[in-house]
Amino acid sequence: MSNEAEQKRVTNRTRPQFRPVAILGLLYFAAFFCLFGLLLVVPEMARVLEDTPGSPEEQEAAAKASVHAVFRPRMPFAIFFALLGTGAGAHFKLLPGFRF
Repeated sequence: MSNEAEQKRVTNRTRPQFRPVAILGLLYFAAFFCLFGLLLVVPEMARVLEDTPGSPEEQEAAAKASVHAVFRPRMPFAIFFALLGTGAGAHFKLLPGFRF
């Protein structure tokens, strides 16, 4: 009898719920990083595209060079704001699927 009771107890256990918090956190961080990185670079890229005469290839090369030059010093700001956005979203439970 104890064998049957033990088997019943083992089968009635609830399985832990799968919660991919770490993966979602990294995905939200990456999305916020891309968003804030673009917000920091787009004004400079628009200015360069307006001011650069010539063919589209020349404009593209000038925009790439200016974006690389502008984004490097601003990358810590993008990282900070991405961490802040992910942390605030997790704290205030605003991010879908990212609940503790």
